[in-house]
Amino acid sequence: MPGLTIRDLMPRFLRNPLWGDRERWGLTVTSTDQDWVGYQAALRDFYQATQRTGIGTTVNDAGYRVMTDIDLAGKTVLEIGAGDIRHFKYWPGMPKEYLLADISPEMMELAKRRLQEHGVPHEALLLQRGQPLPLADGSADVIVSFYSLEHLYPLAPYVDEMLRVLKPGGTLIGAIPAEGGLAWGLGRLLTSRRWFKKNTTVDPDKIICWEHPNFADEILAVLDARMKRQHAGYWPLPWLPLLDPNLIIRFQYRKA
Repeated sequence: MPGLTIRDLMPRFLRNPLWGDRERWGLTVTSTDQDWVGYQAALRDFYQATQRTGIGTTVNDAGYRVMTDIDLAGKTVLEIGAGDIRHFKYWPGMPKEYLLADISPEMMELAKRRLQEHGVPHEALLLQRGQPLPLADGSADVIVSFYSLEHLYPLAPYVDEMLRVLKPGGTLIGAIPAEGGLAWGLGRLLTSRRWFKKNTTVDPDKIICWEHPNFADEILAVLDARMKRQHAGYWPLPWLPLLDPNLIIRFQYRKA
């Protein structure tokens, strides 16, 4: 079970700006909600402004470096929520085939273009939210997941589906934000939350709940219950492996 964190000790009026008003809005998206519609419309500008420049790039790259820990040579790799595959520069080997699974056609095109540029054989699997992976049992040697597990709610069925397509002895590798931790909440308060307040009429206390329903400690608990943990590294304070002072958790798990 997840351990006690600073958020558990905070009153609601302090928790809400850091991790969303979960008591009010819950964790399940209302797709017709006007704040959610506005968030989706602003998402591309938000992504470019906060995730692909400055501190956003530094934080994301800290997670991507975990790819140096695994040799992809000759393997069938499945990536969940591929984005633009910025972790390519950290690959020690070239996979036999790279499978892309995403619900966003726009992000899928970015990923395909990146793989084409580097001559990586690939297949695109455009999904609907909650749809099973269109792959046979045990068809992937490695599953890659960067900054996606925090979005998948409820998480356990998604992880079980990943395990279905992962070979026995296969690897799940990637990173998650230290969501639910103090440093992550304060960082968002000063960056992305401020951007939404300045550039949109969206209520960030609502969007945080729906966009990041899973806290990092809860994600690790789900993975630990199903797989053998090989590694969990914290950044930027690896010598202090706790949720609250860190921003990123890199992980590697093995399927029994």
